[in-house]
Formats: sequence, structure tokens, C-alpha cells
Amino acid sequence: MNIVIIGSGNVATHLALAIKNAGHTIWQIFSRTISNADVLAGMVGAEATNDCLALRTDADIYLISVTDGHIADVISNMPQVNGVVAHTAGSVSLDVLSRFSLYGVFYPFQTFTKDKVLNFREVPLLVEGNLSVARRRLRALAEDISDYVQKSNEEKRKALHMSAVFACNFVNHLYVQADELLSKAGLSFDLLAPLIRETTQKALSMKPKYAQTGPASRFDKEVINSHLAALGDDSLSYQIYQLLSESIMQATRDE
Repeated sequence: MNIVIIGSGNVATHLALAIKNAGHTIWQIFSRTISNADVLAGMVGAEATNDCLALRTDADIYLISVTDGHIADVISNMPQVNGVVAHTAGSVSLDVLSRFSLYGVFYPFQTFTKDKVLNFREVPLLVEGNLSVARRRLRALAEDISDYVQKSNEEKRKALHMSAVFACNFVNHLYVQADELLSKAGLSFDLLAPLIRETTQKALSMKPKYAQTGPASRFDKEVINSHLAALGDDSLSYQIYQLLSESIMQATRDE
């Protein structure tokens, strides 16, 4: 298939490389910053443009892979096209694309960093389409680059996206908090690596609630209060520690 990719960030870069490696042709890369478009276009043998009106109208699929807040702007500036137009967002409605005849969602469920190599075949792809022809075309592309393709809808996508915020974004922020505490004590974050690996492996091999350990799961108020005192009640870390401890204790009571 012939593809146009609108965007040049983390998701767009990984998608473009996976699509190119699967044997499809990427005609154009669009970015508001032409230098960014040039870089990605050079990687996949495509034309670079920063003019929405210069987009070809005869591609099979157009993938809009920009930040959620810019999707509407891109859509309003695009010409009418013959192919399927799909965005890659987790929490944006399918219907924002309704000005096109064929449209859908092509949502890769993973955290992406441009320079971090990953096996795209292991990335779950959730696909939606307004008509069967749109769904078939998007699914065909998805199955060419991923072994985990699933039909979805807006409600499921939103639930998955929210779960990712808890399991990825919030967890990583807690790593940031842990790193800062260790640095203040003159210790390395590397000390946590075996613990993080073991915790993650347990969460993936059993129900996460059964993998829960720590003072809150034991209702050890003495240790909890000692930690809170060390954090200082005027700090944000204090509030995070207190709230999460209360949540863990409540979850433990509910078992």
C-alpha cells in the first residue's frame, strides 16, 4: 500500500520504519517543522513537506500521528482524500475524522522513544473504522507490522489508555521520586534494578493484587509513619506516599 504519515515524532517514527520494513511505500512525511519531516523522510525514502495542502490525495492510508491537541488542526487543513484517514491516539474519538469518507483509528499501544529500538511485531495495535472497507484496509496494514492486532472501540481504547497512564506514566514518575530519594542519600538508582525486575515479573505472572508487598499491604503503621516523618508533611512526596498507602490498605481490606 501507499502511505502518507502526518507527524514526525516518536510514534510516527516507529510506525514509519515498521511500515517501510514491511514492504509498503511511504509517499510523504508531513511535519509543521520541515527539518523534522526531512529527517524521517530520509529514513524511509519519502517526500518531506510542511504544507498540508501539498499532501497527495490518492494514497491508500493517511496516518495522523501528532499530539492529541493538534489532531483537529491537521484534519481541518487537510485536502479531501480518497484513502482511509486514521489517527493513532488512544483517547480521541473516531468521529473527529468524519469529514472524510473513509476513516478510522490505528492505535499502537506502547511507549515510544525515537532512539530506542523495539520489535514492532510485539506492539499491540487496536483498529477501528467507520466502514468495513476502512476496517479491512487498516487491519491489513496492522497485521503486516504486528502480531497483536485487535478490533476496538472508543470505550475500550480509553480504558486501555487510562490503564497505561497508571501502569507506565505514573509508575515511571514514582521511579523519578525513588531516584531523587536515593540521590539525596548518596545511593544509586541501580540498587533498585533487581527489585523492579522481580516486581514486574510477578505482576505479569499473577494478578497484580497478589504480588503486592510492603508496609501498607501489612498495615504496618509504624513503618509508614516513620517514612512520612522522614519525607516531611509539606512535601508532594509525602502526599503521594500517604495517598498510595491508603489506596493499598483499602485494596487489601477489600480482598
